[in-house]
Amino acid sequence: MQIVCCDLEGIFVPEIWINVAEKTGIKELRLTTRDISDYDVLMQKRLALLDENGLKIEDIKAVIATMNPLEGAAEFLEWLRSCTQVIVVSDTFVQFARPLMKKLGWPTLFCHTLSIAPDGTITGYNLRQQDSKRHAVIALKSLYYKTIAVGDSYNDITMLKEADTGILHNPPENVKNEFPEFPLSYSFDELKAILKNILTNNIS
Repeated sequence: MQIVCCDLEGIFVPEIWINVAEKTGIKELRLTTRDISDYDVLMQKRLALLDENGLKIEDIKAVIATMNPLEGAAEFLEWLRSCTQVIVVSDTFVQFARPLMKKLGWPTLFCHTLSIAPDGTITGYNLRQQDSKRHAVIALKSLYYKTIAVGDSYNDITMLKEADTGILHNPPENVKNEFPEFPLSYSFDELKAILKNILTNNIS
């Protein structure tokens, strides 16, 4: 049995925080895990910026409501789910993800949650567990799945290393250069070709 674990942002949908930055004009919110490898450092910076600028959960949701999957993403995901089992493994939050999951056809999603005050202020974030993407792969391997992982950023690397096969899809130059051991794809057609080869040659 095989299963594919895919990141969400940068793979199937645009980066949520970059869209928030563009809508609000807060340039520092453009930073993502492509830029800062320490997720806690990144999130604490984001939360501080939201607080400083008086942004609440409804402001973020309003931006997300305008977002759509990347071109070809829904069709690619539909194809992949017709071939094998797929889990979207993300460092996003339940409160952000629902509208995007609907547009992707409701794939299974493993992610985190936010702490939100009664007035809508985002007061903190709650990880499902530390290094959750890697642990998802470990758990699936314990169930005797052959695992394939697809990601694009620093926070995907431990998942890619843990999986039987890891793939970098459309990574930035810094990530690509630091981790040359992973095969690369820069379009859904290229990713499909890589996955077809893996899935065909590892049937069990």
